[in-house]
Amino acid sequence: MSGSLVTLTTDFGTSDYYVAAMKAVMLSLHPDLKLVDLSHDVKPQDLMAGAWLLKHSAYLFPEGTVHLVVIDPGVGTDRRPIAIKHSGQIFVGPDNGLFSLVTDNEVFEGVELRNQQYWRTPNPSSTFHGRDIFAPVAAHIAAGVPLSEFGPAISGLDVFHWAMPSSDKNGIQGWVVHIDRFGNLITNIPADMVRQLGPSGDLRIYVGTQIIRGLVDTYGSVPAGEAIALYGSTGNLEVAVNKGNAAEMLSVYQGAPVSIILDK
Repeated sequence: MSGSLVTLTTDFGTSDYYVAAMKAVMLSLHPDLKLVDLSHDVKPQDLMAGAWLLKHSAYLFPEGTVHLVVIDPGVGTDRRPIAIKHSGQIFVGPDNGLFSLVTDNEVFEGVELRNQQYWRTPNPSSTFHGRDIFAPVAAHIAAGVPLSEFGPAISGLDVFHWAMPSSDKNGIQGWVVHIDRFGNLITNIPADMVRQLGPSGDLRIYVGTQIIRGLVDTYGSVPAGEAIALYGSTGNLEVAVNKGNAAEMLSVYQGAPVSIILDK
């Protein structure tokens, strides 16, 4: 186990004091902690975006890494503060559906954070549990306090589900689930599903008003400014524009439909 590594994922941005306050709380408790910022640029209250980011990065960290996740539109309500362990990684944050997406609802070990001994204050702010509950708990876990010390065990999570693509012998229907900072359109269509449909050269990808013929291997496989489809690092189909921004050039947004048709 890493024993001292905490990552931070929030929708706070970096123009306010929120991220600094959480780091200050953790370092005040345990000055030797290693803190890694995954992202503070998740769109406000976008649980799906936060889950997508975590799913493709958290499990690459050393076993025992603690992931502090504060995307919390229900802060101050009766939603549970929790900590869970899944596939060697530990996640701390609100039980609002995000962790069910990250874990794909697989078996986990978890607790509700009721032991106020490990909070910053027994009277936490109703608007900033990140500072007063989640940050100190994350620091204590990273320093070696077992999960069982923080509260009673839980057996389930608030559940969200990813949108799943559908397919038949003629084609596949999916959606854009993420747009990265380059404007690449990352879909929920896995490569294996596309390969089962037919040869890549016989496929037509419909996104926005664009029709893309076939798949390529790299962003640079076509001239600058040309739209392409390829398998990205997540293992899913992506639509991109070589040296351009596909989201802007194709006027496509998160949640937009993407269709793949086999040209017979």
